[in-house]
Amino acid sequence: MLWRIRHRAPQSSRELRLGIGDDCALLRPAAGEELAVTTDLSIAGRHFRLGIHPPEAVGHRTLARGLSDLAAMGARPVAAFLSLGLPRELAVAKRGRTWVDRFLDGFFALADRTKTALAGGDLAESPVAMADIVLVGAVPRGRALLRSGARPGDLLYVTGALGGAAAGLRLLDQTSARKKGASFSISGRNADLLAPHLYPEPRLAQGRRLQQQALATAAIDVSDGLSTDLAHLCSESRVSAEVDSAILPSHPAATLNDALNGGEDYELLFTASPKARIPRSISGVAITRIGRMLPIRKGRPPVMLVTAKGKEPLEPRGWEHFS
Repeated sequence: MLWRIRHRAPQSSRELRLGIGDDCALLRPAAGEELAVTTDLSIAGRHFRLGIHPPEAVGHRTLARGLSDLAAMGARPVAAFLSLGLPRELAVAKRGRTWVDRFLDGFFALADRTKTALAGGDLAESPVAMADIVLVGAVPRGRALLRSGARPGDLLYVTGALGGAAAGLRLLDQTSARKKGASFSISGRNADLLAPHLYPEPRLAQGRRLQQQALATAAIDVSDGLSTDLAHLCSESRVSAEVDSAILPSHPAATLNDALNGGEDYELLFTASPKARIPRSISGVAITRIGRMLPIRKGRPPVMLVTAKGKEPLEPRGWEHFS
């Protein structure tokens, strides 16, 4: 299996001097750049379910999670390190292709498209399926987008549409329940509705444009839900925020709760000076102003939601482990 993985792995990064085959990979950042490193763990039963998630989607999502973190900092991918823990039945085929072969189909399809080189990793038998991804990116020295750069008076923006992943997961659960555990195909209209959940698109081009043109003052990716991730940004920047529910860009199948609290959209949430000329779209993805940043005031919640009835606190109700 290791040979099959090495044979398929893209080796397209100019910073990758030595990849799969030795005890360590060797990376050499370009002059004037620094490395951005992130890691994400995906566990069966928590981040995906073997009975309903196609292996290709699990592979895609494993890589997309890390790439989205790079996008939020305006970095470009340099190398990926993938470690898999798998039950034997997922790695050994009785007939046809294995689960892990299909997982790699999804993983490498996104890796090829985003020019992400697989530089190494590990493989082990495990009672529970899990995938750990480490992503290394490059960004001009001292110019990475951070969560801590927002200031009072900045405007708040988001890429794409929100809530599609939560709506897709709900549809997947409903479809699985109707089939009562039997296998089912994902096709037609359902495939379009499920795409934001099964095959989210990390906003690499959008993050790099915001970084290269110094358009954003702070940024974070929407992985745990808008309400939770905006609270993280406010905390790091020591500001508060208002979000206007009337202009929130929601997926057609999403509820307001999905858009506010549903995770795994992997859109970029960012702030910018009111003087900045933010385009309406970047590389075909819409950019929408959804609110503004304010000073912290004693007795006022850090994030407020503006509705037709007035203003109300927006509590962080997205995903949080151990909560």
